[in-house]
Amino acid sequence: MKKNVFVIALGDFNLRLLQTIADADQYHFHCLYSTKEIVAAPEYDMAALLRKAGRELQSFSGSVDAIVGYWDFPATLMLPTLRRMAGLPTTSTESILRCEHKYWSRVVQQKVVPDLIPRFSIFDPFANDPFGAIDLAFPFWIKPVKAHSSILGFRIESKEDFEAALPKIRKKIFRFSEPFNFLFKHAEVPDEISGVCGNHCLAEEIISAENQCTLEGYIFNGVPRVYGVVDSLREKNRSSFSRYHYPSRLPEAVLRRMMKVTDRVMRETGLNNEPFNIEFFHDPESGDLTLLEINPRISKSHCPLFYLVEGASHQEVMVNLGLGRHPKYPRREGDYPMATKFMIRRYEGDARVLRVPTQNEIEAMQREVDGVMVKLWVGEGDRLSDYEDQDSYSFEYANLFIGGKSEEDLQEKYARCMELLPFEFESLADQE
Repeated sequence: MKKNVFVIALGDFNLRLLQTIADADQYHFHCLYSTKEIVAAPEYDMAALLRKAGRELQSFSGSVDAIVGYWDFPATLMLPTLRRMAGLPTTSTESILRCEHKYWSRVVQQKVVPDLIPRFSIFDPFANDPFGAIDLAFPFWIKPVKAHSSILGFRIESKEDFEAALPKIRKKIFRFSEPFNFLFKHAEVPDEISGVCGNHCLAEEIISAENQCTLEGYIFNGVPRVYGVVDSLREKNRSSFSRYHYPSRLPEAVLRRMMKVTDRVMRETGLNNEPFNIEFFHDPESGDLTLLEINPRISKSHCPLFYLVEGASHQEVMVNLGLGRHPKYPRREGDYPMATKFMIRRYEGDARVLRVPTQNEIEAMQREVDGVMVKLWVGEGDRLSDYEDQDSYSFEYANLFIGGKSEEDLQEKYARCMELLPFEFESLADQE
């Protein structure tokens, strides 16, 4: 009989990718929560969300064989509770927190690989003198204890920068901190961590290394394994990503060092039978490695890249682990030796979307340019700032996933796609 796999916020784009995995015809994929409820929602009522899922799972007429997700918070931290509600085995909430709670995660990492961790300080943005709690020289980076995609992350060059960022953090931090704290307060947390809730922020030294990459892996029966490495390239502002490239072009010796560190750190988190991705910086001049962060999930942004190169999305790993199986991945059956995700961004300030490519225009482009997938984040009439999950320095409005034979091939395809995909905007800068 087919297995019933519930996927948090399953949309059409990712459903098509799920259908590329091995034995996809042996699964029924069910959507648990709409994307509007979990992805870029203006607020998250965690108690109500959990009650809703409980009713749906209990009323389901078949067996609930797995509950999985590839979205960031709140989906990741909800998974252990949802699985327990369905009577499924799960990693602990605490193991997820050791990855996602940015301060607790740094404490865990510092214990295992102290030389690979930047200096950091914790501060309360609502304190009378939050700046006084930071023991770092300029410049440094600040971000909430729980956020994602660089949301409410700011590069601080001076005290004036800090004072300018503080009101923005105070205004918007509750969107993540309130649902985070709902689950955090029920977890078994060490005393030194329990007082650092989602309303706090982390300040960290700037990592200035040139190369950044993400190792995609999983832990099965306590043993970590890495199966792919994706390079992350940033724009000139060093804060916004421009694209992801798979497979990594870093030297093999560097990747082996990262994998050894990953093995040690992931065992310390207690995460088990779960996918993860872990991000590093590498300085090619000194050879130094710096560990940036851990995410207890696959990266959804990498799914099309693995499909184009490996022949199947690495959602295959997520599904197999959810079913208690050891993944047999990757397959090395893709059509292209490399693939890139291009993030299409606007830096000129907020704008209203006047025009996006039609489905016919997208399909015409795909007939001319092979190996291309398109994801639009906005529609006509939208205001770019209405999309919640943006970094602090740009507006991302579309993604292009492109498979190619070489770097030159990828760039040529990208240029042609942008010629064939019309976007039009009306600047709102003069109207504010």
